[in-house]
Amino acid sequence: MSESISVEIREVSKRFGDFVAVDSVSLEIKKGEFFSLLGPSGCGKTTLLRMIGGFELPTAGAIRIGEKDVTHLPPYKRPVNMVFQSYALFPHLAVLDNVAFGLRYKKLSSADAVKKARESLALVRLEGFEDRLPAQLSGGQRQRVALARALAMEPEVLLLDEPLGALDQKLRKEVQLELKNLQRSLGLTFVFVTHDQEEALTMSDRIAVMNQGRVEQLDASHHVFEYPKTEFVAQFMGAPNFFTGVVKSLAEGLLSIGARTESEIRVRARSNSWRPDDAVRFVVRPEKLDLRTKSGTSDGEVSIEVTIEDRVYQGVNTVWVVRSDEGERYTIYEQNDRPFQESSRFRVGGRAFMSWNPRDTVVMEKKENGQLVG
Repeated sequence: MSESISVEIREVSKRFGDFVAVDSVSLEIKKGEFFSLLGPSGCGKTTLLRMIGGFELPTAGAIRIGEKDVTHLPPYKRPVNMVFQSYALFPHLAVLDNVAFGLRYKKLSSADAVKKARESLALVRLEGFEDRLPAQLSGGQRQRVALARALAMEPEVLLLDEPLGALDQKLRKEVQLELKNLQRSLGLTFVFVTHDQEEALTMSDRIAVMNQGRVEQLDASHHVFEYPKTEFVAQFMGAPNFFTGVVKSLAEGLLSIGARTESEIRVRARSNSWRPDDAVRFVVRPEKLDLRTKSGTSDGEVSIEVTIEDRVYQGVNTVWVVRSDEGERYTIYEQNDRPFQESSRFRVGGRAFMSWNPRDTVVMEKKENGQLVG
């Protein structure tokens, strides 16, 4: 395994009876990377994390951490530590003793264990809280204690199982930035599990989006958001606007698509496996769409005439729901860059044109027999 790889997972599966929780997953996590496993409940992300930590053993496949095969090793023999959503603090022990607890099993003297625990508390900005009990702390402070306890053990890889799930939204956003800054300053490998798309995008270098035990897409965070490969990833990342077309031609890497628009759409193809007359699905993010009073013709814009069905004010955005003449619904985000006005050039029940720039068209990767190709 390359020295730059911290965790290597090869064809790992996990079955619970007839249920397949993780289905033949392979991936590599780089040293010093903030790596997130993202997906809905039941997709297998926590099971995969627990197998890295040794809390579950794979039914098949292999796991390496650094140069060592840890597939069948118990947690205490792996160079990892884990931060749980529940924090798992000892309620009868003060903060300092909670952080120092594991250090006492590393054959450190009491003085050295206390010194190391204090250093870890300083990393998470909890100096002065050493003598408090967990019940005397806020949720965010308890989360920091759990993080300090894990960091004190100096793991090669830190595993985090939705550790911000119990925090309110404002505090979550604050801790997200703190956690990313801490990871960057330490240069430690973080493997983070979450179902929250914004959380993963805020902190991650790369994201593995999971669905039904498999990795649907593994990519840099901005690529997962801007260039989803499958309809599941697009939908999960908040891009529900799907269109159907037919490939007209493929030349010099540009795919020409005929769809229910006023002109063909020419977009850059990520696959060279397309052929003329292939059915193709593509997506446009809601914030890339505009509502116009007349058909967009500037800069080669694509336009579809629609009926406006709903309008929802969300503070930063106004959400428009529109319907094409074929009955397909689409969502448009309009940024509120001026004071909100009840009056608008558009009204529910009225007609308008939904327009976008062809470069914002993202083609779903081609599938054959249910598998991605190209």
